[in-house]
Amino acid sequence: MSRAVASASTPSRVRCCGASTSLRRATDNRLMHPAQPLLPPIALSRRNAVLACATWLLATAPCARAETLPDPRAAPGGVALVELGPAPLRPTATLGGTPLLVTGDASGWTAVVGIALSTAPGRIELLVRPADTSPPQRKAIDVGRATYAVQRLKVAPGKVDLSKDDQARYERERTHLAGVIATYSDEPPPDLRLLQPVAGRRSSSFGLKRVFNGQARSPHGGMDIAAPTGTPVLASAAGRVIDTGDYFFSGNTVWIDHGAGLLTMYCHLSEITARTGDIVTRGARIGAVGATGRVTGPHLHWSVSLNRTYVDPALFLAH
Repeated sequence: MSRAVASASTPSRVRCCGASTSLRRATDNRLMHPAQPLLPPIALSRRNAVLACATWLLATAPCARAETLPDPRAAPGGVALVELGPAPLRPTATLGGTPLLVTGDASGWTAVVGIALSTAPGRIELLVRPADTSPPQRKAIDVGRATYAVQRLKVAPGKVDLSKDDQARYERERTHLAGVIATYSDEPPPDLRLLQPVAGRRSSSFGLKRVFNGQARSPHGGMDIAAPTGTPVLASAAGRVIDTGDYFFSGNTVWIDHGAGLLTMYCHLSEITARTGDIVTRGARIGAVGATGRVTGPHLHWSVSLNRTYVDPALFLAH
């Protein structure tokens, strides 16, 4: 029994999350005030160690979660992180009726919200519904301004205006891809940090507005990565391949669903090595860099879609 009880004059050195200093202070305070009952040192140590560990876990949980979340930027083309608070079960959240990715645990939930490039600065609101019978709540996001480059080009008219057949093909593909980008599977990914899918120089062209012969085109909704034809292209995270195909603008393309509305798209591939329905792991080869579709040279166009809107992929890259 004597080996199980620490000496009252020598505080226990139990270390659990840096608790030893607080244990010494607690024991010393008890000795200085004999009117307070002095607990057996081993019981005191255990109680304080448990309390210290619990406090440390609660304090560091948000930090641990932050390491798996994208960098926040509440602006058009960016991502907002909205704290929803603790709850035993995961709440649901929507923005304009579109389901949002909600991640976390009972100690705290976070809505990860993609902000469309077309969003005007100002306040937007998401609707949060608890898993129990509690009434829904509204959470506000103050959207700031974002400045993206504008590129004005003069090209031959045939490079801007599509032929009748090409326009018809594009319209068919646009309808199909609208269904692809609306994919939503319930389980969110455990880590929202993504792997750069191919080695190479990254451009900062996300959000770039191109104007051809005075005609504005949609902003650039992805990141271009320069690499030679044939360079392997890897899945940015684990997920399920939900679409592959050869499209007019994007060429050979692969879409992967990572869960809860987080999708990635890989375009202009010289070859596709994944099939629709495949379950892929992070870093799995899904194709190779190419110059298919409407491009001027080999590179990978990589897009990240969150709640049906393209957001800056750079925010998701692991540091």
